[in-house]
Order: sequence, then C-alpha cells, then structure tokens
Amino acid sequence: MAQNKVGIMDTTLRDGHQSLWATRMKTEDMFPVLEMLDQVGFASVEMWGGATFDTCLRYLNEDPWNRLQLIRKYMPNTKLQMLLRGQNLVGYRHYADDVVVEFLKRTIDNGMDIVRVFDGLNDIRNMELAMRTVKEAGGHVQGTVVYSISPVHNLDTYVSFTKELLEVGIDSLCIKDMAGILAPYEAFELVKRLKEFVDVPIQLHTHYTTGMASMTLLKAIEAGVDVVDCALSPLALGTSQPAVEPMVAVLQGTPYDTGLDLDLISKISEKMTAIKDKYPQSKNTSIYQVNTNVLRYQMPGGMISNFISQLGDQIDRLPEVLNEVPRVREDLGYPPLVTPFSQMVGSQSFMNIIAGERYKMVSNEVKNYLMGHYGRAPGHIDEAFRRRIIGNDAEVITVRPADVLEPELEAARKEVALYMEKEEDISSYALFQQVALKYLKERESRKYNIDFELAEKAKQGGYPV
Repeated sequence: MAQNKVGIMDTTLRDGHQSLWATRMKTEDMFPVLEMLDQVGFASVEMWGGATFDTCLRYLNEDPWNRLQLIRKYMPNTKLQMLLRGQNLVGYRHYADDVVVEFLKRTIDNGMDIVRVFDGLNDIRNMELAMRTVKEAGGHVQGTVVYSISPVHNLDTYVSFTKELLEVGIDSLCIKDMAGILAPYEAFELVKRLKEFVDVPIQLHTHYTTGMASMTLLKAIEAGVDVVDCALSPLALGTSQPAVEPMVAVLQGTPYDTGLDLDLISKISEKMTAIKDKYPQSKNTSIYQVNTNVLRYQMPGGMISNFISQLGDQIDRLPEVLNEVPRVREDLGYPPLVTPFSQMVGSQSFMNIIAGERYKMVSNEVKNYLMGHYGRAPGHIDEAFRRRIIGNDAEVITVRPADVLEPELEAARKEVALYMEKEEDISSYALFQQVALKYLKERESRKYNIDFELAEKAKQGGYPV
C-alpha cells in the first residue's frame, strides 16, 4: 500500500530557539517570516507552550497571549501547535483543576489549534483533565508518549501507555524523544508496533544532540510515521531538531514526498539567518556539537544550554554535573528527563557537585516529587533514601496529585484585579505569580507594547531585522 505524503511540523518558533537560545527569540523577530511560513504548507507550526510563556514574561517583557494572537493573525492558513506539560500547563508545578480549565479555554479561544499534552512521568492521571478540556473547547488533542531509556522503560511500556491515551480519546499521537536518544532501528520497531493498533496519526519528535535524529526520522517514516518535527536550518541541528530542508530534499520523488516547496523554505531560512545574527547565543558552538554521551545522561538540549549558563566561570565542571545526572535519576526512580524533571534532576545534580556532597542541599521540588506530588515514579525509590530527604513524618500521597490542591483561580483574580486589562491576565498570574505581577505592573510604563501596529510595520519592512 502506498504511503501518504509525510507531514512536517516546523519547530523554529518554539523548540528550535528553546533548545539553542534558551527560548530568547523575541516576537518582533518572528514577524518578518510569519506570512512566508504560512505559505509553506507545514502540517503545523509549533510556536507556543514549553518555556515560551515563562520566558516572554520573565526575560522579554512580552505578553505571551499577545504573541499567540499576532501569530494567529499573520498565519491564518496554518495549524498552530503548542506544547503543554499536562497538569503543569506551561509551568513547573501542578496547578489546580480550575486553573487548567481556564488556561486551556483561553488558549483555544485565542487561536491555538493543536495542543500536544504530555506528562514527564507518563502518568495518565496528570493528563486526562487537560486532554478533555482541549477537546471540549474545540481543539485537537495530541497525546504524548515520553520516550526514555532505563531499566523500567521498554517497547511494551510504551505500547501499554499508548493504549491508555487512546482510551481517554486523542486526535493524534506523539512520540516525544526530548534528548535525541531514540535510535533509528528502535524508532522503526516502536512505530511499527504502534501502527498495528493506533488509528490516529503518529508524530515523532526528537533532537539532534546525539547526531542520530535525521536517521531516526527516516527509519520512522519507513515504518509509517505520519508527521515528523524539524526546524528551519538556521535553528536546527545541535540540541535542536533535524533541519527541514534536507528532510524535504531526501523525501522528494519518493512515496513519502512532503510536497513542500524547497525554494520557498530556503528563502525563509535566509531571513532567519539574518535574525540569528542578532542573538549572541547562536555563537555558542558547544550546543551544535554531536555528543553521544547524551545516551548516558539523557539531558534534553534546552537544559544543557541552561547548565552552561548557570556554571559561568565554572564551565569546566560541566562533565562532573552531567556524570551526576544518571546517578540522581536512578535515585529518583528513573523519571524521563523532560520538563519539569530535567530541571529537577539537573538542578539536584548541579547542587550535588557544587556543594561537594550528595544531597547536602535538596530542592523543594525534589522533596515534593518524593512525596508523590508530581505523580507515580516509573521505577522503585529506596525508602531509606526517601525518608532521608523528606523526613520520617512527611506524608507520601498516592492519589492524583491535583486532587490535593485547592482551587486557585478566584484568589488569582482578586490579587491581579488592580493591574488586569483582560481575562488572560488572570491565567498569567495564576501560573507565574511574581513574574507576571511584575510584568503587569510595568506594562504601561514600557516604551512600547508588541501590538498589531508594530507587526504591520515589520511585515512591510519598516522594522529592522
């Protein structure tokens, strides 16, 4: 049977710069390429979620809701996609159910089409409410299997979890390999197994960190995967995704032909190269080096770039920190190293090395994880180790973590009332209280707000690239 053409999701506006530039691309630098991107015919364009929401507020002095509205306006013909961390939404902790429902309704109302929902532990309890809410709001739910390598992760566990996702009801399935550790032949076997019973499109997300990603995508395509994630070449490779251009070229004239215009894509990449030159992060060659050691420490690209930033003049200690990562991960029951667990394991590894003693300092996040507040650990956690960290009297919960949370939305509404201009401000505050409050207080005093007028100016070439 002939294979339908393979779709490509472009990650440039989200994971591309999250992996390479610590998510620092400004909305104004996206304007010059939006209408051209809209003409390509990508299966979707990922442009929101992940760390973008936090970074807009914390570092870029931007309103993430405004970014979504603007990109929606200038890309009316393309499906927009975001990454959502289940009950964590776009933050780093579980939020109460009322915050989850409100955030997702506002997200769909503001123009989001596809929401990729994942949970770092593959704990379905942390995903169900988000998936149901997206469906009820009229969005497309992409359920996600987080791929990892450990003594407790194998093909059978991924097949089993996929069946749980299908029972909840999903519109498509994503295999999420956040560290670039999915090998080509393993990808072939996994996709082949899933294709035997999955009746929705399957999408594969990986990173180039270990140098395997393009081969992995190709073998997955041969096994029947429907969509693959790539980034435009100026923000591809290294700790980002494989590049769009060679993927389109390789598949031309085959049963998997993407049907995309390589000349148009190349013109967009030329514009992105000019934009890239504005960002000093792009000069950091270390994030572009192939590193097969990642197969051992499994740290995603975005976290590696954060490590480099945190270590500063102690950058020579990076190998020590990375060597500590698998040890901490084993202690914690092998959580896949995806947000928030990549940050959790990464930060604890950093503290263990810098302090000169393992677990001399322990973050609150690790303590909460060991008390069950993030969900079920995939593997065994030694009880003596757990009690050493959390104490003998601390309660370990076994229920769905969000069940122990009180509603948060009305309190957020009251606390942000003085500075509120729109309903979305409540969600921003509920997610990132102090960061959002600072942004909202200063909103009027900043030189300008990113708005439709500025976007129009940029589109017409009036804004310097």
